[in-house]
Amino acid sequence: MALHLAHRMAQIKESEIREILKVTQQPNIISFAGGLPAPELFPIEAIDKVQHLVLQESGTTALQYTTTEGFALLRSWIAKRMNSRLGTSFDQDNILITHGSQQGLDLSGKVFLNEGDVVLCESPTYLAAISAFKAYGCRFIEIPTDENGMDMEVLEQTLKGTPHIKLIYVIPTFQNPTGKTWNLEKRRRLAALATEFNVAVIEDNPYGELRFEGEDLPSIKSFDKTGQVLCTGSFSKIFCPGFRIGWIAGDKNLIRKYVLIKQGTDLQCNTVAQMVIAKYLALYDIDEHIQKIKTLYKDRRDVTLQALEKYFPDSVQFTRPEGGLFTWMELPEGTSARELLLRSLEKKIAFVPGGSFYPNNPKENTLRLNYSNMPENRIQEGLTILGQLVKDYLKDGAEKMS
Repeated sequence: MALHLAHRMAQIKESEIREILKVTQQPNIISFAGGLPAPELFPIEAIDKVQHLVLQESGTTALQYTTTEGFALLRSWIAKRMNSRLGTSFDQDNILITHGSQQGLDLSGKVFLNEGDVVLCESPTYLAAISAFKAYGCRFIEIPTDENGMDMEVLEQTLKGTPHIKLIYVIPTFQNPTGKTWNLEKRRRLAALATEFNVAVIEDNPYGELRFEGEDLPSIKSFDKTGQVLCTGSFSKIFCPGFRIGWIAGDKNLIRKYVLIKQGTDLQCNTVAQMVIAKYLALYDIDEHIQKIKTLYKDRRDVTLQALEKYFPDSVQFTRPEGGLFTWMELPEGTSARELLLRSLEKKIAFVPGGSFYPNNPKENTLRLNYSNMPENRIQEGLTILGQLVKDYLKDGAEKMS
């Protein structure tokens, strides 16, 4: 029996990253694929103690339904944190707790997008955001980027000449997949353009706390005078992803719309998880914990970049992120990272081909490397092997052409 599915199902494909991550569960795989945090830094003992405290002190509350907006103490902490670090001016009523920042993207599609509407995004952009928005029948227009962010001239011309633009989706700090960070002027300019053309901006910021070098920059939201910009954030990268607790923040009237939509989706996020995180934040120094993460990831980033310089041919280009979890690699034109992946999996090395990060015009000669999850010795080993595979692959291609 063939059931009649919704038209949107034709737009939804398997996540390439999730499929590759299944392979990485095999023993002896050296994985540069997923954006997985380092599990050895999860504060397991502290969480165990905090969870017992929450259940002892407030068990009947923790095991009960809570408001859709989320646990008030946690929302208040998020608002204060964003105000101090990103230049915003929020209180708890500007915050909605979500199942990771990913749910914030999905809810944004529900709130803003009709079929045929247009989403503007960086080229390339976050694969799971493409999947979230595509489910609502939108079209994408990719805006080219340089080392400092979106090309603002192209963005302005696109806004002038394209009907039905509803959203601009960006990751301005340690972007996924490239690791690039926008400069101050582009952040300010995007906020101004959003106001001028009355378009909403989703400023996704799951990695902003993980800066290894350079200076923190204010958020795009800090330049927003008219409520056009919404921000997503998450505890997944600075605490642990298994709780699946994130948030979306913005104008209170807009957040109320998100609350209504979330009530039709899941009613609320896990009460225990929210209260455990809030209690941890009250009893422990989250900045001390984040510093441990940054120190480890910086070491792994450095080993990664040194290995790329040493073992890969000069024809391969890669980014040098100041923070976050990823670097981005471009092979010579005409090559295919998907073909390279088949060879690398035979050697127990995994990465994510870059084509999936482009909604319209994939550049198949690109790939994303994660450095947060593997220890330094395995990064060194894996990139030594991958570098030789790249050399062999390029040599074989050159011989075919001759």
